[in-house]
Amino acid sequence: MATNYGAYTGKVLKIDLTKREHSEYPLSDKDRKLFLGGKILAARILNDFITKPIDPLGEENVLVVSTGPLTGTGCPSSSRFNVSAVSPLTGLLTSSNCGGGFGLALKRAGYDALIITGKSNELLQIDITDSAITYKNADHLKNMLTGEVQQAIGGRSSKLVIGPAGENLVKYACAISDDRAAGRGGIGAVMGSKKIKAITAFGAQVQAPFNKEKLNIIKKKWTMMLKKHPLTGEQLPKLGTAALLSAMQQKSLLATKNFSAGKFDGYRSISGEALAEKYLIKNRGCLTCPIQCARVVEVDGKQVKGPEVEVMGLLGANILNDNLQDIIKWNYELDELGMDTISTAGTIAFAMELNEKGMWKSGLTFGKTDNISETIKKIAFREGEIGDAMADGSKALMKKFGGEEFCMQVKGMELAAYEPRGAVGQGLGYSVGNRGGCHINAGYVVVIEGLGLTINPYTTAGKAQLSIMFQNLMEAVSAGGNCLFTTYAFFPPFLFRKPNSVISRLVNAVLPFTGPFIGIANKLPGILKVNIPFMLPHTVAIKAATGIKMNMGELMKIGARGFNLERMINNRLGVTRADDKLPARLTEVNQIEGNNKSKVPQEKLRKQYYKARGWNSEGGLNKFTKRYYGLDKLDNISERK
Repeated sequence: MATNYGAYTGKVLKIDLTKREHSEYPLSDKDRKLFLGGKILAARILNDFITKPIDPLGEENVLVVSTGPLTGTGCPSSSRFNVSAVSPLTGLLTSSNCGGGFGLALKRAGYDALIITGKSNELLQIDITDSAITYKNADHLKNMLTGEVQQAIGGRSSKLVIGPAGENLVKYACAISDDRAAGRGGIGAVMGSKKIKAITAFGAQVQAPFNKEKLNIIKKKWTMMLKKHPLTGEQLPKLGTAALLSAMQQKSLLATKNFSAGKFDGYRSISGEALAEKYLIKNRGCLTCPIQCARVVEVDGKQVKGPEVEVMGLLGANILNDNLQDIIKWNYELDELGMDTISTAGTIAFAMELNEKGMWKSGLTFGKTDNISETIKKIAFREGEIGDAMADGSKALMKKFGGEEFCMQVKGMELAAYEPRGAVGQGLGYSVGNRGGCHINAGYVVVIEGLGLTINPYTTAGKAQLSIMFQNLMEAVSAGGNCLFTTYAFFPPFLFRKPNSVISRLVNAVLPFTGPFIGIANKLPGILKVNIPFMLPHTVAIKAATGIKMNMGELMKIGARGFNLERMINNRLGVTRADDKLPARLTEVNQIEGNNKSKVPQEKLRKQYYKARGWNSEGGLNKFTKRYYGLDKLDNISERK
């Protein structure tokens, strides 16, 4: 369906694998204006298909690959693309963001998004170009590692592939483009269930922006702003995301021994500083990214992508391992096998504690690492009782063997490496996030509770409103096509350069008490009819690229619309208030002995959040929220196909 907006291709490709047919899926400019792109546009599309609970590994599931309007414009950090489906791990909507080249290539081939329905009767490679859609038997790629698959296909196309874990329907299998992962929620298993081994894209189409001259000026200023900011211009290029690990230790935020503590004595050996000093060969970044936060290290004489802070924490402190070389190796093995590093690590830690407590003889022991590589491979191929059981994730293990209070997952998704008893706002975000135990979907409030700003991590004041604000912001930025690290510039540089200055301390002290004002802006974002390009250039960039009227209020409204739409779909899939909860270890046990504030006051925070979000007491959207964001008609199943 053609578009009057700039930067979009105006086309969405729909492939029916069962019928081996493809067509153009109708999408209006109204949908582009309301849902923008990326994960929010994917949710809008999936809303048409997901009308009831389904088997995520069955033919009914729908896979959506979507780009943002800024993808292909050359804006900083704008090469991100999104993959969404119903998750095999959680049974709920999942979205996974990836920095590989496939999204840009899909747009060059002439499509803003790709929808895949049905199921193939043979292992398949799908080739998408600006002139043809081709289906090829992929039996020769069976059981290949993700790097091997991409090398075997070769050519100039960009690829999105799965490894053995996806073929074997490991419920947290990921998809890989280049060496970047669409990591969380089991996207690789969905592809595997549809018998898709690889999708390639290639084309030469370039979408003209609405105002090219203005966009070029914005891009230059934006790039310079990111390069001058202490986080995106100094810390991330120097140490990558691993820069956070030492701060996590200092603030009791480093998940240790399956989240039984927030500090690890051996943290220095697995820190970002240790990675840079001993193993770093160079840094690099995703396409069009000036931040260059990715690490390049060496494994068996081969230069490969280095680990991020999540895997360094979860396969380090959380299993009592201080050997960074092992973590680097395991990270590479997981990417090659096509498995989410966070869920794999969380499942391993849970299996270790089950073994320690005599509840399941997993053969895994805290501090003992000589069988981790073997276990990872067993999971990927579902080998034996251990591999097959762990391939379904920690929640499935918990249902078989017990241990609910120390099974570190929410809605079936394993928690990221941030120990929420050291940052209760992050704990709230974990519990209400649409994906499950995800730090990003949580709003990443931990950044202002201890990893950047240092507002009181134990207070509940303002945390619900701040969580909502950052959830909405991240939804919208992701939908535009940008990396979420571009939101770091939202925080004035002096707060990080001079954290102990009078102004910084004043901001930290006052911020929790701004909740009522932030709450009004969250509920009625349309009142924020301003642009602040020196902090949030996304609004002016989207307007220059597309011609869509955009300001901070409109952007935040799109983000809120997306988050609420995802929740509405999840309600349809069975989510209620009972699912928005953390494991008892985090809500009933003090992290710090004698400090009753060092646990997450879940009930209080959840009640505040529901009220501020415009949800009812059972965790569903109230009528005003549906109407305000235009979701009331989308929730009327009789009006949808």
